[in-house]
Amino acid sequence: MDKLRITAGSFVFDAKFETELAPKTVAVFKKLLPYEQKVIHVRWSGEGVWVPLGELDLGLTYENHTSYPHPGQMIVYPGGISETEILLSYGAVHFASKLGQLAGNHFITLTSGLDRLYEFGRAVLYEGAKPIRIEAA
Repeated sequence: MDKLRITAGSFVFDAKFETELAPKTVAVFKKLLPYEQKVIHVRWSGEGVWVPLGELDLGLTYENHTSYPHPGQMIVYPGGISETEILLSYGAVHFASKLGQLAGNHFITLTSGLDRLYEFGRAVLYEGAKPIRIEAA
């Protein structure tokens, strides 16, 4: 069950869990599937979209964490100095909040549709929030 389908607005991407690199994060997120939320454009981090999760405690610590996710990489920030959040990079990202640089656990990687990922990110930027659904494929 490591293969995923991500539907974001009218865009569809195949993806995979990074089970070997982030086993604890993946285990937590698998329990949430199918996951439905809305993504909005990031405020400080660059070319990414995010799901703000407020004070949600997922019981996670850092594993496979990065401040510079590549396009098509999804990270989860477990909370701490800023709110818990999920971020999907569609371009250049330096993950941060108003409090400064953050790092999130890279736990999902898109495996198809990367040619439309930038278009998706720009649609969120210019058109506003889009629904997102992450489910087992």
